[in-house]
Amino acid sequence: MQVAGIIAEYNPFHNGHAYHIAQVRRAGATHVIAVMSGNFVQRGEPAILEKHARAEMALYGGADLVLELPMPWCCARAQDFAGAGITLLQATGCVQLLAFGSECGDTGRLLQAAQALEAPQVKECLRGLLAQGLPLPAARERAAAQCLGEELSSLLRGANDTLALEYLRALERLNAFIRPLAIRRTGAMHDAEAGTDGFCSASRLRSLIHKGAPAWEHAMPAQVAAILRREIAARKAPVDYCALETAVLARLRRMPPEEWALLPDISEGLEHRLYHATHSATSLEELLTAAKTKRYTLARIRRLVLHAFLGITQEVMHLPPPYLRVLGFNERGQELLRQMRTTATLPVILRACDVQPLSPEARSIYRLGAEATDLFALAMPHKYPCGLEQTQNIVRARLSP
Repeated sequence: MQVAGIIAEYNPFHNGHAYHIAQVRRAGATHVIAVMSGNFVQRGEPAILEKHARAEMALYGGADLVLELPMPWCCARAQDFAGAGITLLQATGCVQLLAFGSECGDTGRLLQAAQALEAPQVKECLRGLLAQGLPLPAARERAAAQCLGEELSSLLRGANDTLALEYLRALERLNAFIRPLAIRRTGAMHDAEAGTDGFCSASRLRSLIHKGAPAWEHAMPAQVAAILRREIAARKAPVDYCALETAVLARLRRMPPEEWALLPDISEGLEHRLYHATHSATSLEELLTAAKTKRYTLARIRRLVLHAFLGITQEVMHLPPPYLRVLGFNERGQELLRQMRTTATLPVILRACDVQPLSPEARSIYRLGAEATDLFALAMPHKYPCGLEQTQNIVRARLSP
């Protein structure tokens, strides 16, 4: 058994993701575990459809077992997102290979860059550039260019390569026994508007779905598209962040600067800027525009707004992921679950009641996710009452004959 792990959002699953999994199997993987974001994603907003439906898409798109990357890590900065995903894959005790998309597709070059970024001179240069007011992504790329040269610093320009470097740094930091494998990304780049070579970016695909444009169906495997059609017909998708706008603003208007200061990734008085932006804005767009600066990127502000709305604090973010939450599996996934009975180093959660014997910290993480799901349910076309986290069943998919 050769088990590969993938960390993903599948927001939503599309042809590019299916290609990625197919390439992983061509590399020798017999089983594929996907650690997938829950109902909120790293860009700081709800996923376009509920996590169990996205897990079902992943299973019919080629994965065998889908585990949840829980709150708060699914909407965290890249370093925390990657570290939590690696922690969960290592905790299964059976993953030998980490497969990830990459613009360059060269595992060796990425490893070289990841190691070079840890050099003292790079860190010293980075600190100086941050002190000048540059945002972290730009400062890191400039520090790498000055200390390492153009070839390696160019790897910090692509969104997938940048995240790949965080995966590699996390593997080293956690002393993981997992071997990395970069899969060259083809087709549309991250957040690109147009698709190429039959592939469409997830950003473009979400736009098509929200507009009701039928072209989205061609960007997904047939079985996956059928799942989305079912969810749309049931008025469970597409989920729209705008439906939560008033609730978000109402929550934020009640927060003093001291409460903003407790959020993850807050520094240098940013809490005061967010506090004042919140009290002048009458929409999320106005809030984001008022708070964003050259130093504080839109992505960072968007995540902080979501953290504030969902109650995610620095204290919570500093906890490690406490369990392996199963969202779905097929027959090969059942084989993995049987193996994990003896290899897993974290509790495997199949039902809500499995959380009760766990530590107070683990229960608090589960409760945070359940509360977030109750808010997510208000952004569905048909709003749902509280309790989806306790009533949604694990997806059991069947392999094609």
